[in-house]
Amino acid sequence: MSETPLLELTDIGKYYGNIIALRHVTTHVNAGEVTCVLGDNGAGKSTFIKILSGVHQHDEGTFKLEGEEVRFESPREALDRGIAAVYQDLAMVPLMSVWRNFFLGSEPKKGSWPLQWIDTKSAKRVAKEEMAKMGIDIRDTEQPVGTLSGGERQSVAIARAVHFGAKVLILDEPTSALGVKQSGVVLRYIVEAAKRGLGVIFITHNPAHAYPVGDRFLILNRGHSMGNFAKDEIDQNELTRLMAGGSELEELQAELSQAISGV
Repeated sequence: MSETPLLELTDIGKYYGNIIALRHVTTHVNAGEVTCVLGDNGAGKSTFIKILSGVHQHDEGTFKLEGEEVRFESPREALDRGIAAVYQDLAMVPLMSVWRNFFLGSEPKKGSWPLQWIDTKSAKRVAKEEMAKMGIDIRDTEQPVGTLSGGERQSVAIARAVHFGAKVLILDEPTSALGVKQSGVVLRYIVEAAKRGLGVIFITHNPAHAYPVGDRFLILNRGHSMGNFAKDEIDQNELTRLMAGGSELEELQAELSQAISGV
């Protein structure tokens, strides 16, 4: 494994007028590892994603990609440099087939311009093969993607990003609307993507999903970093406590105990 992280962020800050969206956020992402970014609603996770993916630019700190300081001006620029973001809405068309959603504007072509057409046979084969490499068994790539389960749709989006050359894969709350079984499916694909050498950034508010798959944990609370830990530096209970604000969780637990006991 390379000693230089794929991504390295140091003291990243972002402001909207007088509002602090992020401040003094530091972490890194290695190839073949999963960096989990945890926080409740309003913690700053969305702003963090937007900076990484080129939607917004940071106001403070340094952002390095493979050792080179960068400042992306657009999502296309970030994508061209190998940073792919898979958002909760997945940017899929439910009535279109699995293979069409897999390529979605980047289909293989036959012929020469101006007489070109989609190489349907090749597209179906490549989509099926690439998903199989991730351990995803889609029986019929002609079926509408809307007929797949939530976990299967997430897996198609992950396989698509891997196929098109992502070095860093950002997953925005991929398990938030899923049940236990489907969440397990997605977590397995996250691990598989890391095994294939990608640096994975897993955005979540669920420590129980993050801890089993994560190698590093960045905890955000109201735009501030509550810590940046390797897995051997923190356990799941402490991860949960810090994510909830530490003392705030302890105060809430005390209040609940009083309410339940009737004191």
